[in-house]
Amino acid sequence: MAGQNHHFVQYASQSIPYAMYRYVNETNRLYGVLDKRLAERDYIAGDYSIADMAAYPWIAPHKRQKQNLDEFPHLNRWFGAIVARPAVKRAYERAREINKQPVVSDKSKAVLFGQIASCTR
Repeated sequence: MAGQNHHFVQYASQSIPYAMYRYVNETNRLYGVLDKRLAERDYIAGDYSIADMAAYPWIAPHKRQKQNLDEFPHLNRWFGAIVARPAVKRAYERAREINKQPVVSDKSKAVLFGQIASCTR
């Protein structure tokens, strides 16, 4: 759902209010599910695990998803704990070293959004 949010809010070539509304709200609902889960434990599956590693990249761009982590205190606490992990800090430091160009360009948009099954680009 967050991927659809990103697509319609940030990348779609035309503004489609219904799609934007739908996926921003669905992302919000799912943040609520995570918040409720994290009210009872430090990490998604209890101990730090692959579940946290998999979920974190979908929460990291919360501002671009039009989400306010202050509305989700347990998710916000979890997010802060993940960001503070030494390995996460090292990953961001490395990303700053190697990511010198914009991630999404016209060429990458053509690859991401312009292919169909028979496409041979």
